[in-house]
Amino acid sequence: MKLAWKSSIFAIWVSLISNVLLTIVKFIVGLYTRSQVLIADALHNAGDVIATVATLTSSMVSKKPADEDHPYGHGKAEVIASFIVAIILAVAAFYMVYHSIVALFEPAVKASLIALVAAFVSFVWKQSLYLYCIQLGKSSNSKSLIATAKDHLADVYASLAAIVGIGAGLLGDAFSIQFLKFGDPIAGIIVSYFVLKLAYGMAKESIGILMEQNVPMKELSQFHHIVEAIPEVKRIDRIRARDHGHYIIVDIRVSVPNQLTVKEGHDVSRRIKESIIKENPDVEEVLIHLNPWFPDNKP
Repeated sequence: MKLAWKSSIFAIWVSLISNVLLTIVKFIVGLYTRSQVLIADALHNAGDVIATVATLTSSMVSKKPADEDHPYGHGKAEVIASFIVAIILAVAAFYMVYHSIVALFEPAVKASLIALVAAFVSFVWKQSLYLYCIQLGKSSNSKSLIATAKDHLADVYASLAAIVGIGAGLLGDAFSIQFLKFGDPIAGIIVSYFVLKLAYGMAKESIGILMEQNVPMKELSQFHHIVEAIPEVKRIDRIRARDHGHYIIVDIRVSVPNQLTVKEGHDVSRRIKESIIKENPDVEEVLIHLNPWFPDNKP
């Protein structure tokens, strides 16, 4: 777990440095070539820098042990960071739409091969970062790193749109095709839709976790099967589970034979907890309440 966390922190640092470099390169090339989609993408990357800093901070906070003020740990710091990333993506999307629409009512800017090269480099770079972060994020169950990966994916869409838009502009200039000359701002509008859609999905998931939404039914069913396999468990009264960032907290109420001693009941609880955690490494805490069970099933 510690090694996975260190790998996640390293990945976030790589993302931060990459976003800073790409922001500088895109902004300079965008201003020089007057490419609206590249300038918008540069500002999007600037937002990514803020989001990555939030992600880095949250990842460090989330690993802090439970304390008196936070008895369930600090795991939700990652969820908050994921929500911040979603907001930044949404703002970037609206910004790109606005400037792209404005560009449609202005004289078409001559497309530049330098801008196309910059967009292609960004596409390859961001695609590599996305694959790296999403694989590591899923293996470590890090919400903030997965959010960073999705942010990279939004950049992949933006860079791809920039390639298409700038490429269309180059063709329009070469063959005097008027509508292709506006490929740059049109591409900016199209990519904004995908970025906004991605932001909506991330925000919805983050809000669900912060509002203590139950984990998917598939996971609850798995917990149910594990618990009912314990011989002493006569009835499962309730199973709830909530995501707490990079780990899950499970809350269970079961009925066991009323004649069990306190020690025997404690042993049953321990077996339930160990069985769930063994089958589900992402579960960090299992809260168990025992109810007395009578042969006639009456409390």
